[in-house]
Amino acid sequence: MSARKIVIHRPGGYERLTFESLVVPVPKAGEVLVTTEAIGVNYADCVIRMGLYASAKEFVGWPITPGFEFAGTVSAVGEGVTDLAPGMKVLGVTLFGGYSTHVVVARHQLFPLPSRLDVTQAAGFPAVFLTAYYALFELAHPHPGANILVHSAAGGVGSALVQLGRVAGCRVVGVVGSSHKVETARAMGAEVVIDKSREDLWRAAEKASPKGYDVVLDANGVATLGQSYKHLASPGKLVIYGFHSMMPRQGGRPNWLKLAWDWLRTPRYNPLTLTNDNTSVLAFNLSYLFEQRAILSEAMTRMLTWVEEGKLVAPPVTRFPMDQVAEAHRTIESGTTVGKLVLVP
Repeated sequence: MSARKIVIHRPGGYERLTFESLVVPVPKAGEVLVTTEAIGVNYADCVIRMGLYASAKEFVGWPITPGFEFAGTVSAVGEGVTDLAPGMKVLGVTLFGGYSTHVVVARHQLFPLPSRLDVTQAAGFPAVFLTAYYALFELAHPHPGANILVHSAAGGVGSALVQLGRVAGCRVVGVVGSSHKVETARAMGAEVVIDKSREDLWRAAEKASPKGYDVVLDANGVATLGQSYKHLASPGKLVIYGFHSMMPRQGGRPNWLKLAWDWLRTPRYNPLTLTNDNTSVLAFNLSYLFEQRAILSEAMTRMLTWVEEGKLVAPPVTRFPMDQVAEAHRTIESGTTVGKLVLVP
């Protein structure tokens, strides 16, 4: 297999995803070289391609190779790495650079491949489950029995949130955008699934939890944020981790007029109002948390243990050959997918 990577030289549509040959890197002290066998695709990768991902500009700039997660085989280890050896199967996280046949990362960014996950499932595990874990366990801290509402409950992060909510002992109400996603959300552990293509979302949400929700998890942006906040219980927490409805569903390029209009319509939360409502609004971007080694280690260790115990399962995986990266981006942007998409070199 020739060594290569996907590079974006400037923002734009799918045509910006170009292949370049790669000189296989040599791991330095404390680093590990992995030959990738599967690479997770996340919606954030598309936002990076469009030039709208702030941390990508801050940490890398142009050109950039996207990709936050991968799984594969250890090819070489740097000085001081004694617990991994060539031939071992691992999954890992990387702050960009994942769309490549070979990735070098620090040892603490790699984890042994769980026996219950194949390599494609493992490649799609870290980003969505770390996002879900941080949202629930670091920010929301729901108590057992709490009512939580999860938007996009059949997607990557959504299905992880549903499962982790169940692990936390919560009652999970999941929202999906089309009927073919209902069974996926239910299989992940949602007690109630609202199909907003067939019923009024907020009327159904009120019926499912008349006193409101202890936690609402929302990556839609302006399309639902206002009502998500209004449907909080007292006390209640709205956790925001994305703004998908502001992005295009086809064409691969942002609509700048729509972006501006959606930005103007995005709710602003006044601290006086929050105090009087007895509510909280929390938000984060996972890419800014990669340096938090303690959180990364604790989260992955706990979740991989839950995987081995059968408490967590990988969401459904759709595979794309690496050469079809543009089609993978087009598909995830469409909003029709369930579970995770992965590239296979």
